[in-house]
Amino acid sequence: MKTLHLYLARQMLATLGMTVFVFTLVLLLGNVIKEILQLLVNRQATIGLALHGILLLIPYVLAFSLPIGMLTAALLVFGRFSADQELTAARASGISLVSLITPVLLLSVAVSGLCAWLNFDIAPSCRTAYRKLLFSAQTNSPSDVLREGETVPLGDFKVYVEKKHEDGTNLDNVIVSQWTKTGELKYTARGPTGTLERDLTNHQIILTIHNTSAYETTTNGSEPCAGGDIPLTINIAEQAKALLTVPDSDKTFSELREELREWERPLPAPLVLTKTNDASIKAKHEIQRMMQDQAMSVMVYMHREVAFSFACIGFTLIGIPLGIRAHRRETSIGVATAMVLMLIYYSFVVLAQAWQNHPERSPCVIVWLPNFIFQVVGAVLLWQANRGVGR
Repeated sequence: MKTLHLYLARQMLATLGMTVFVFTLVLLLGNVIKEILQLLVNRQATIGLALHGILLLIPYVLAFSLPIGMLTAALLVFGRFSADQELTAARASGISLVSLITPVLLLSVAVSGLCAWLNFDIAPSCRTAYRKLLFSAQTNSPSDVLREGETVPLGDFKVYVEKKHEDGTNLDNVIVSQWTKTGELKYTARGPTGTLERDLTNHQIILTIHNTSAYETTTNGSEPCAGGDIPLTINIAEQAKALLTVPDSDKTFSELREELREWERPLPAPLVLTKTNDASIKAKHEIQRMMQDQAMSVMVYMHREVAFSFACIGFTLIGIPLGIRAHRRETSIGVATAMVLMLIYYSFVVLAQAWQNHPERSPCVIVWLPNFIFQVVGAVLLWQANRGVGR
């Protein structure tokens, strides 16, 4: 028995390592191609920064690839175990399936614990650090907002730069024109040189044109006006907000729990409406409903993290008997079956998140349904398989 346990444990660990590596690589490529590769092409990031970003993404991706890998490993290992008649040999020796799979079930519990650690703390923290790294890379060289030989619209201004220096701050032959909302030219400034500076505190880039010749458009045509050094402020606050604002999906479990406490607190004194007219009562109810919706949204994310952390157990329970029933050695069959099961699992998660503002539909319960279904169905299939294997 000990020999069989060691054999199955080695097979599971080897297959798990292979499948997790493949799925992690596939998921990483999706993020790398979409975000990091674009920064490299635009020369906004170095190879070292790109590798740093990939390392930060690995824990985030592992939170997804570990459950998929565990499911695929169970299907592949027990599919081969059954196809090679090793299961028949174990039955002939009087070994039950339940006693045979004990180390595999213990492995699934250990992997679930690792997933919980990743989901609760490590993965969200790394994802937040990755978003900050992206923002730093995108604003590291201020001149990246401009393109050589092209006119770039920036708010009410249009900026033309003939040449950008490699230092990312100095420019040659700069032309800036300001336009009204109706599309009429208001102001034009031309300078032989210009400089760009970052103001990350206020999320701004300052373009200064030196030794300018400036002209203001009037009813009589263009008239010269004060030149000299003219600063132009380029606001990147929206870009900063998009990358630096941490969504609930990227918050640690402790951060979600603290946010939930905030939304569940009673209304602050300034918001407690004492008037009894219909408008004040309606306003108070709207505020309370908004706070309840936000609290429910946070609760759905918290339940999702916990439920998905322990998905490995249900995946293993259903993967073992399905692998035995498939009775196939082909890797493609196991991977295809795993993809179908993952699609079913995630459909419940997506449905719960879509209904997170509808507490009457119990979105927190829906998040747990695939775990419950997989564990019950897996237990029934294992019981049936165990009867076929014998005691």
